[in-house]
Amino acid sequence: MSRAMNIRLPQAEVVAACAAAKVAISAIEVLPSGGTHLVCLNIEGADEMRHKLKKHLIEGRVKRFPFLIANKY
Repeated sequence: MSRAMNIRLPQAEVVAACAAAKVAISAIEVLPSGGTHLVCLNIEGADEMRHKLKKHLIEGRVKRFPFLIANKY
């Protein structure tokens, strides 16, 4: 199972839900089509959030913003 999931909720609501469940967030980002990409710190937290946010999960692949790495040179 993956620690990552896509959720059809605004980022603030996802952060609040994780805080209420005491689930640590490893990474979080807004999706271009709306919603939030969430990566939990551990698989147990991800399972907990999948259960709590089951009706808001986005199935399948979604488009994400490109990740740019700053050139340090």
